[in-house]
Amino acid sequence: MELSGSLGDLGALLPLSMGLVMINGLDPIGMFASVGLLYVLGGIYYGVPIAVQPMKVVSAYAIATAATPAQIAASGWLLAGMLLLLGVSGLVDRVAKAIPTCVIRGVQLSTGVLLMAKGASFIAGTSAYQQVQGAGEPFLAVQSFGPVSVGAVIGIVLGAATLLLLGNRRFPAGLVVVLAGAFCGLLLGGASGLSDVQPGFFLPHMLPFGLPAWPDFSWALLALALPQIPMTLGNAVIANRDLSHEYFGRRSHRVTGRALCVSMGLANMFAAFIGGMPLCHGAGGLAAHYRFGARTAGSNLIIGGIFLVLALGLGEGIIPVLHVLPLSALGVLLIFAGIQLGLAVMDLQQRGGMFVALGMCGIALGLNLAWAFVAGLVVAFLLRSGKVEV
Repeated sequence: MELSGSLGDLGALLPLSMGLVMINGLDPIGMFASVGLLYVLGGIYYGVPIAVQPMKVVSAYAIATAATPAQIAASGWLLAGMLLLLGVSGLVDRVAKAIPTCVIRGVQLSTGVLLMAKGASFIAGTSAYQQVQGAGEPFLAVQSFGPVSVGAVIGIVLGAATLLLLGNRRFPAGLVVVLAGAFCGLLLGGASGLSDVQPGFFLPHMLPFGLPAWPDFSWALLALALPQIPMTLGNAVIANRDLSHEYFGRRSHRVTGRALCVSMGLANMFAAFIGGMPLCHGAGGLAAHYRFGARTAGSNLIIGGIFLVLALGLGEGIIPVLHVLPLSALGVLLIFAGIQLGLAVMDLQQRGGMFVALGMCGIALGLNLAWAFVAGLVVAFLLRSGKVEV
């Protein structure tokens, strides 16, 4: 079950990370080594499952604008400084205490719905990443069975299997999805790039793209870092802390707002130094790990160890290995992780709280989670003041 749970968040991690490598030119060794190291160290420190994900605003916008590696590295340095300041100073605790529960639930519900929508688009072959690649399953030789896309077939079959196996300890759902998906990938031509993989021992390069210039920092501050901070505070700090305490009780006593800010700050500093991507501890990732069986920090050691071995043992060859797993299989993981996260809204008893959470969900779908977070705060405080009734 820990192995199954450790694989539960691949649907959020792999598409964005591979997009940053192929479109933006990031170093796959530094990227996946930093992911693996944060998983391992996070599990050792926190003592409970902790997620490691790409920062969504930074990653999505960087891919959409084809940002340079230097600009992405600059955003990592900037976010590291901001998060360390919030964590070390304790300012994040004051911010967290001021945020109403309904806003936290709105972040969780919005993130869950976004994960489900992204998962469905992977299965249907309509995500932005698949459109850029020009195929529903860009790394498979077979794209359809007659009029039906291969992604739809894989997604429906694995989705049904996941539904039947949720909670099954003999055949854990997450493990079945990953192994069956990889088998389908190999069967349908996803192994074509494996012939070029040369195992060895590869260490990350220090500052592989050099130090960012001042124009890189100014662009990254306005376009990447500042839009990311509200989402990080809402989702990766406050919602993640709340969800961890709900899942693991007293065992998650180290999962505090200050600790999360500091660990993300240090992780982003290290990732920027070795050419990786900005990282966070997303609540959606935690829900994914938990949904598929993760209950101890052992899940972190498993997935972190896997990424470290692949990155250091295969170098750039890690990319064709990961291409074996169809995007539709990752979509199945995303859908069930999104459902798990969205269920957190069930403890809202007041009509006003549900109004805030649902409104945030709509704004997140139309704009982004950062705007939804700000709007949710405004409406929640208006409702609390008694000036507005719903």
